[in-house]
Amino acid sequence: MGRRATSPATPGLESRGRKWARLALGVIYGAAGVLHISAPRPFVEITPAWVPYPEAVIAITGVCELLGAVGLLQTRSLAVRRWAGWGLAAYALCVWPANFHHMQIDMARPGHGLGLGYHIPRLAAQPLIIAWALWASGALARVKRRA
Repeated sequence: MGRRATSPATPGLESRGRKWARLALGVIYGAAGVLHISAPRPFVEITPAWVPYPEAVIAITGVCELLGAVGLLQTRSLAVRRWAGWGLAAYALCVWPANFHHMQIDMARPGHGLGLGYHIPRLAAQPLIIAWALWASGALARVKRRA
């Protein structure tokens, strides 16, 4: 039988910075999940037309955000935390088209909605959010194996 690698999920082995990044991202995704489920209208409005059943998709994305948040915040399983990181990174990539669509909608409005001062940084932040999920969860950390 193989031995388990010591994990950053073990108290004291996770750096303080990674822990705070993980906790912050977990809280942010948890809050976003609650909003997607409890107040879906703004999210439905920015969903691209090619997405089928936008109300259901927004509800599902809320559930995904909540599950990802729980996975990040739990301290029992490094594997679950890493899967949550991969899932949230994939999620952030998949919702990026909605962010572009939101910008197009706003730029077509007479007052330009939230404007480029919001949308350009928001679009540029998406790769950083993806990297944040992967780093904070430990998804990219190498697993040391003993021979």
